[in-house]
Amino acid sequence: EVQLVESGGGLVQAGGSLRLSCAASGFAFGYYAIGWFRAVPGKERAGVSCISTRDGSTYYADSVKGRFTISSDNAKNTVYLQMNSLKPEDTAVYYCVIDGVSDLVIIDPTIWGQGTQVTVSS
Repeated sequence: EVQLVESGGGLVQAGGSLRLSCAASGFAFGYYAIGWFRAVPGKERAGVSCISTRDGSTYYADSVKGRFTISSDNAKNTVYLQMNSLKPEDTAVYYCVIDGVSDLVIIDPTIWGQGTQVTVSS
């Protein structure tokens, strides 16, 4: 059974930084992608960033390019999302996701973590 456990969310002022972690178990690291989505009440969940655990390729949504960095430690089965220059509009619940088939960009996740709240105050 695949389990994704996020941590690292919190409250930060605009311009600040946070690092999210996603510990994955039961997942074939080195083969498929892991990504981050975020959700705001009243809006559709949106993809933020993905990483190929096979070759380290990365994908970022336009809204976070240049500010967020995704990385993976395959030895620890963990993916990180370093978020810098945070803005109030980054406030959301962030979810670690997989679909078990994609090499890089995850469009329709099939497994979601429990989520971690990120709140950016102005």
